[in-house]
Amino acid sequence: MDHLVFEIGLAVALIALAGLLSARLRFSVIPFYILIGMAVGPHSVHWGAFDLRFISSAPLIEFMGRIGVLFLLFYLGLEFSVGRLIKSGRSIAVGGTIYILINFTMGLLFGFLAGLPFAEVLIVAGITTISSSAIVAKVLVDLKRTANPETEMILGIIMFEDVFLAVYISIVSGLVLSGSSSLGGIALSAVIALGFMLFVLIAGRKLVPVLNRLLDIRSNELFMLVIFAVLFLVAGFSEKIHVAEAIGALLVGLVLAETAHMKRIEKLVLPFRDFFGALFFFSFGLTIDPLALGGAVWLSLGAVVLTLIGNFTAGLWAGRSAGLPPKASVSIGLTIMARGEFSIIMANLAKAGGLLPILQPFAALYVLILAVLGPLLSKESKLVYQWLDPLFKWTARTESKKNYASPEG
Repeated sequence: MDHLVFEIGLAVALIALAGLLSARLRFSVIPFYILIGMAVGPHSVHWGAFDLRFISSAPLIEFMGRIGVLFLLFYLGLEFSVGRLIKSGRSIAVGGTIYILINFTMGLLFGFLAGLPFAEVLIVAGITTISSSAIVAKVLVDLKRTANPETEMILGIIMFEDVFLAVYISIVSGLVLSGSSSLGGIALSAVIALGFMLFVLIAGRKLVPVLNRLLDIRSNELFMLVIFAVLFLVAGFSEKIHVAEAIGALLVGLVLAETAHMKRIEKLVLPFRDFFGALFFFSFGLTIDPLALGGAVWLSLGAVVLTLIGNFTAGLWAGRSAGLPPKASVSIGLTIMARGEFSIIMANLAKAGGLLPILQPFAALYVLILAVLGPLLSKESKLVYQWLDPLFKWTARTESKKNYASPEG
């Protein structure tokens, strides 16, 4: 294909087809976007004169995918805001700490046991620790569980993950992108990154009244231009000081969420988030060589098993700390199982830093498996609870406690 516009049009059509297929099958759309990208990427099979490989347009699609990452994290910041993060209080601190402690530690151990270098171990730990906010939110809405008692804990863990992600990507990007190998260099990168984040958040909150006045713009066109200018400038500056550009976008979203114009910005950004976000997952698929996936099969399967164990344990522990029943605690662990956009961001960070190429197919396989398994396990959480009940004796313990608490007991 020699015509760039036609290639872009065909890419959008294929993405739409993948979306329709996922909706028909009632599965998360993310693995479908990645798979369709893999099927038509530069590494795919060439069918004679009918060449569907996206070669000339791949760099442009990759750049549009980067924009998609900015919109995904910008919107996430708008949804949560600094104020909500602070008000969520104990559920975030306790449940989130438990979740990160278990999964991050297991991710580090897995990377070291796999014999990977230190920088690659940090990337693997990041890939395996952070769940997909997009998939989790969709699961909660689709299964109509937003009012369930465990949902507050799930959202608390998700928000805690986002804070952890912001700090972690800042530190790892400073190490990987700046090439700092000494302890002093890593510490300096971390201090610069954290200092920049704190400055944006604190200054942003102080400037909310000023932002409210400056953004009081009647013209939607001019309003959009101002918002996008701030988004891209801050994200671009973040990259300049070796902080992931996605974190710059997240910070802008967190700050603007405090303004009186949040709803208007959210409504404006939503279609851009969906369109460019889909291109992000598709562009990630384009970078994957299907023939290279075989080398990452066992590494990916090992990480999946570890994630299943880690998430299940973290869910039970976090639920117990909040006084939730075992059935709700099982639901927590299974609902936050899916991995997606953040794992891919970590893999792309590894690629940008020139780390081992196996991290890309590893992340692709790992995300694909859990993007399918996560929603499925969450949907069947009651069945999983019933299956494991004879082993853990949850029902028997609950009945015993009831009998002990009753006057007759």
